Amino acid sequence: MCLSIPSRVTKIDKTKNIATVDTFGVSREASLDLMAEDDVKIGDFVLIHIGFVMNKIDEEDALLSLETYREILAMMDEEERQQAIKDGDNCPNG
Repeated sequence: MCLSIPSRVTKIDKTKNIATVDTFGVSREASLDLMAEDDVKIGDFVLIHIGFVMNKIDEEDALLSLETYREILAMMDEEERQQAIKDGDNCPNG
């Protein structure tokens, strides 16, 4: 099962069209190729699927989703949590 966890944009590299995002403390890069130019800004919450930013998400909705994910992640140990976040980038249903 693939989950798209809201992630906050921390950096944008316009020359490569790549955003660096933070997902529960895990930093990773995602392509902005599927988004309109200048649609995503630093501080925005986005949803990522197979390495691409798919859309922005309202901050209130993102924070509500993150709270639910925190409850789920609290039941996992650190290694399982980091792996679950990274596995989202390699979803076989892409």
